[in-house]
Order: sequence, then C-alpha cells, then structure tokens
Amino acid sequence: MESIKEIFKIGYGPSSSHTMGPAIASKKFLDKNPQATHFKCILYGSLAQTGKGHLTDYIIKKTFGDKKVEVVFDYNKVYEYHPNGMHFFAYKDESLVDDWLVFSVGGGSLKEHNEKRDRFYNTIYPHQKMNNILDYTKKINISFDEYVLKYEGESIIHYLYNILHQMKKTVNNGLFTDGILPGGLKVRRKASKFYAKYMKNPCLEYLVYAYALASSEENASGHIIVTAPTCGSCGVVSAVLLSYQKLNQIDDEKLVKALMVAGLIGNLVKTNASISGAEVGCQGEIGVACSMAAAALSYLTGKTNEEIEYAAEIALEHHLGMTCDPVDGLVQIPCIERNAVASMQAYNIEKYIELTGSSHSITLDSVISVMDETGRDMHAKYRETSTGGLAIHKKG
Repeated sequence: MESIKEIFKIGYGPSSSHTMGPAIASKKFLDKNPQATHFKCILYGSLAQTGKGHLTDYIIKKTFGDKKVEVVFDYNKVYEYHPNGMHFFAYKDESLVDDWLVFSVGGGSLKEHNEKRDRFYNTIYPHQKMNNILDYTKKINISFDEYVLKYEGESIIHYLYNILHQMKKTVNNGLFTDGILPGGLKVRRKASKFYAKYMKNPCLEYLVYAYALASSEENASGHIIVTAPTCGSCGVVSAVLLSYQKLNQIDDEKLVKALMVAGLIGNLVKTNASISGAEVGCQGEIGVACSMAAAALSYLTGKTNEEIEYAAEIALEHHLGMTCDPVDGLVQIPCIERNAVASMQAYNIEKYIELTGSSHSITLDSVISVMDETGRDMHAKYRETSTGGLAIHKKG
C-alpha cells in the first residue's frame, strides 16, 4: 500500500476525481510542454457527463492560465480502464507535439492507460489486507496507529497536523457562511442553522450535522477542503473527529492518531477496490468515509484492533450498493445530506460495537471485495453520470 498521504489531500472542491485530478493532470502536461502555443483536452465518460457541474472544464482552463486550451466533452466514448478519461493534446502553431491519455481514478490520483490498476509505485506497507495487518499487530502487540507510524515514519505526524488544521479551518468557514450554493439547484446552506440549534440546545446530533454540512457546503462551493477519502465525502471524518473533540475535550495529538487509523482503512479500500464514485458508486465515497470515521471513533473510545476492524466492516457493509447520482452533476443533492447522515451512522456503529464486542462473521477484507464487485456490476447510469437514479427525478 501507498502512504495514507494519498488518502488525505488538501485541495479545491467539489470533486477529487473531477476537479483535483484534472487540475493535477493539467499542470503536469503544461509543465511538460512549455513550448506549446495551445492545448486541447477531451473529457470522456463520467468526466464528460458531470464535468460541467463538477467544474472540470473550469479547473482545467484555470490551471492552464494564459495558455489557450479547448475543452471538449465526449459524451459517447467510455474507456473500459476507468470512466474518468482525459486526453490532452499540445500544439506548437499547427503541429501536434505531444499527447497524453490519463485517468482520474479517485481521491485526486492519476493512472495512465498502460498502468495496472493494482500497481502502486510508492508502496511503503508490507501488507495489503486487513487480516494480515491484524495478525501482524497482534503478533508484535501494537495498535493500528503504531502500525501506521512504523511504516510512514515521523513525517506523517506533521503531515496529519496540517490535515487536521485544514479540516478545522474548513468547518469553521462553513459554520459561519450563509447563502445559496453555486449552480442551478438553489440549495441553501444549512450548517449555520444547525450550529445555532446546537448553541441553544447542545446535543450530539446538532453538532455532528452542523460540522458535516459545513465541510460539504464548503466543498460544493469549490473552496479548500480535505479529501477523506474524496471531496464529495469530505464531511464525514472531519465531523466525527471534531465533534468528538469538542464534546470530550481531547487534544489534537489524539486526533492525529485517529486520522492514522482512518487513513489505514481508506488505504485498504483504495488498494483493493476503488474510492471513485464513477467506478463503484457512492459506496466507494460515502461508504468508505463512514468506514474510516467509525474506525477512528472506535479508536478514540479505546476499542481493540479487532473491534476497530469490526466497526469499519459494519460501516462499509451497510453502504453496499449505494449509487452515485448527483442531480445536475453538482456535488450537492444527495451528496451533502449523505455526509451528515453517514457521520451520525459512524457514532451509531461505535455504540453498537460497545454493546456487542468484536465477534463477527464477515471480515472487512470480504466487504471491500464485495463492494468492488457490486460497483463494477452496477449500471453506468448509477455511477456518477447523472443519467439515472435521483439525478433524473428531481422536482420540476
């Protein structure tokens, strides 16, 4: 597995695969071809279908800056390799000097057409399955956060402090911003109203919903957020961790360790399945975010490694089959509410684990495998194309 730094990234919303990935790809291609006079980028599959709502063309043009770039939406062609295909072309005057076919595979990560999907170049972990990690941590008697630190090194601590700082900044910005979200749906921000309810009547639900909505609404506005594991699911982990900190007065050091646990779960899914809504539906985004949050919360409440694995398994298991069908291609409906609901689900799961213990029949590894199979069997109209599901049943 790669570093969990690939799970937690700071960048602009509203989509890690549709904005962050294309922005990174655009910069790489631009830097490689400084002599080019103009460029062209063809978007395929999900990038074409929901690119307008996800600001894909906007971020590409912004990244190329003063350089002329034509963005073309090809709604018909879909590569079997991955639905989020981009083909860049560089021209000097009238001559083609370079081209690059690349795919945005989720969480801001890129893959080329000839790369194996399960191949990672910067692997630092010796294990790729949770069962192997459980055996190893039991053998040498270490916790999941100690396992992460062992292979990531001390640098991960500073990195995650920066991640935590941005999570707090994003939530704070969202809590104190009102108005209508961009796009044609006229969705009104609600985080500040939930927070006002919390201030009058302090309770867990109001605070969790406020925090989750704050991050998600910032993401929908195209502002800076933290992928966890994606932009569209950025509100879950931050809402759970920051609400727990506020209600229990724990320090940032403990939250950084919880982020290590959450990152480990997200890493396992990314390695063995997918966190791309265009590839496996929203189970790969909100489902994985809930799994990460439930594991982190279970760590914070003193659960064993086996109980943490169970929490992650429950969370992902009960999001199996969740479709990705954003209305108008915007990361707003049903995405924002899903962040809030999944955040409370993580709390419910932690409480369930407290009552039932660690004994269970289905492993996290099995659920990750099933999630991958389910997502790939899912009809394309339910995988971030906005051509089916809720996306075509909005009012009016």
